[in-house]
Amino acid sequence: MDTTSDSGEIPDEFARTDRQGDVQKQPDRRRLLAGLAVGAGLLGLSSSHAAAQDGFLASYEVERHINQQAADEFLFAQSRLKNYRARRSASWDRTGGNNDSVPIEAGREVVLLDAHGAGVVTHLWFTINSQDPHHLKNLVLRAWWDHESTPSVEVPIGDFFGLGLGQYFVFQSELIVVAPIKALNAYFKMPFAHAARMTLRNDGTTRTDNLYFAVDYVELDSLPGGLGRFHAQYSQAAPCIAEINNWKDEYSPAVNGRKNLSGAGNYIFLEAEGRGHLIGVTQSVLQNQDGWFGEGDDMIFIDGDQHPTIQGTGTEDYYNGAWSFGEEPFANLREGAPLIENPEKIGARYCLYRWHTESPIAFEKSIRVTMEHGHANHRADDFYTVAYWYQTEPHAAFPPLPKPEDRVPKVFAVGGAGVQEMPTK
Repeated sequence: MDTTSDSGEIPDEFARTDRQGDVQKQPDRRRLLAGLAVGAGLLGLSSSHAAAQDGFLASYEVERHINQQAADEFLFAQSRLKNYRARRSASWDRTGGNNDSVPIEAGREVVLLDAHGAGVVTHLWFTINSQDPHHLKNLVLRAWWDHESTPSVEVPIGDFFGLGLGQYFVFQSELIVVAPIKALNAYFKMPFAHAARMTLRNDGTTRTDNLYFAVDYVELDSLPGGLGRFHAQYSQAAPCIAEINNWKDEYSPAVNGRKNLSGAGNYIFLEAEGRGHLIGVTQSVLQNQDGWFGEGDDMIFIDGDQHPTIQGTGTEDYYNGAWSFGEEPFANLREGAPLIENPEKIGARYCLYRWHTESPIAFEKSIRVTMEHGHANHRADDFYTVAYWYQTEPHAAFPPLPKPEDRVPKVFAVGGAGVQEMPTK
């Protein structure tokens, strides 16, 4: 049976009705498959030339309608009427004056969002006036979805926005933007079915004089099925534990000849259990040794695999750069190294990000996201990272957040290179 009427329209029995009652001409999937199956006769799989021709025409009409839908979506996406209610939780002056900020005393927290019902957080914006030189490490962002007992987001605010070394710089990416001056923006979608709560706590010893914030979200009647909840987790190793300490040349056989197939000793960005997908990471590095820190490979283990499910070729390669980034900062849509200072020397500073939005890394049971610190873990630099992902609840327990003083980046005296000048590549 053909899936089209004589007029070329898809018959009503194959159309669906949207929430507003408008009929959308979308072909039934089984009819599409049937049309394609009959169309296979053109390849000699059917003895009936007429049936093959009918199948070809049917599949052609289905494809035409699908292409028309795609064209319509491109043309009308911005003007299509929305079925949500836009809301904002912000620090505006409730008296009507111009005091549009709130303070955060040392050891206290402020509530950024306390929403009830279904919805989606769509945008975060902050700017901070503080006399604390380490406020990007001392202010901790947390978020809970649907009355969960432990937060799904627990990250120092600077690290959440890619500023993991406690200093501001301007950059733009798909999901995080730091705009002039000291304006922090995030565009992750954070759905919740029953409630959402967000806070910012001051773990430092100095009062934050002015916190300006806006949490944009939408209210919905309900959420569709199949949605994970947004998570963000902070980790650090300051310093990473090097497996060898007496090296002077990272390209010598004693270093370059080392092997690592299992990921033992790797730095761990994330260990999660449940079903979900990784959408990206930020990483900040403070070098304790001379030379290029980034010979370490990314190794991602999915659903209990004992060897890497995904194996990379080097740190800069994971961040979609190459050849030590040419020691040049860059910031693109999905990847960047927007901060590079004093490269390949003790005290060198790097901030990096990678968004997997083109193909989130899915897992059904578990995921372990790791990276070598130097080739086969021979280096002892400081790593500060955030992993961002969606998953079903409940989530596994987060590792304890390091003490505030331990989060502040500083150079450590370690072994390895730094006495002699390193060879160039």
